[in-house]
Amino acid sequence: MIVRGDQIRALREERGYTLQDLARRAKLSLSYLSEIERGSKRPSLKTIDKLAAALNVSKTQLVEGEITDSGLGLGEKIRIIRNETGLSLQELADKIGISLSYLSEIERGTVYPALNTLKRVAEGLGVPATALMGHEGSLGYKLKHLREEYGLTQAQLANLAGVTAGLIGQIEQGKVQPSLKTLEKLSEVMGVSPCYFIMEPGAVDQMVSLMNPELRELLIHPNVQAVLGLVCNLNEKELQFILNFIQLFKKSELS
Repeated sequence: MIVRGDQIRALREERGYTLQDLARRAKLSLSYLSEIERGSKRPSLKTIDKLAAALNVSKTQLVEGEITDSGLGLGEKIRIIRNETGLSLQELADKIGISLSYLSEIERGTVYPALNTLKRVAEGLGVPATALMGHEGSLGYKLKHLREEYGLTQAQLANLAGVTAGLIGQIEQGKVQPSLKTLEKLSEVMGVSPCYFIMEPGAVDQMVSLMNPELRELLIHPNVQAVLGLVCNLNEKELQFILNFIQLFKKSELS
């Protein structure tokens, strides 16, 4: 997707708007709008929607190619949202408590932040972490990120987990989904629960938000947390046994 800065400028001038007029209508900073028109900034879909509404045109008139954010990397998403919120690199770094150089590397795509750091970045930008994650929340990304944190090559991880290096590569690229048995092997090597790999970003928050207050309160009870922790480490056979037991218990309760 290529944003047509020249078209935005032409439509603005056609309507007799100054840069300041359009910036006010679209609720954008004057400097950011100027950079969009010059083609030095790549706005998000949200910003394109604002501009289209302010100019009273379809957003397809402002871009070339398919309108999608799927091609944006993590660093690029962070940079775009940071620019839209009017924060400098230094201001965002100070706000979330990381170094300027580290944040700069994240935006350039030379490093991938830990998930905790990613959450802090999202909070600093005032957006949910899922708005930044995209494919970064996928099983393949999580596996690659953990492997690199441990300083392991694909071959070394494969050797430790008893699988082929080719399979590790395919999982990381999202070409194949591992079996539960393979996932258990990888989880054991990495020292994490299989739940870490298969839980979708924001899925827990979404489920909890749909629950009534009494159920949410029950879920934070230490005994319930302990049970949930055990469930995450069950194998397929053990989990099926627990599910069968619950179904049997509910049937007997109804009879």
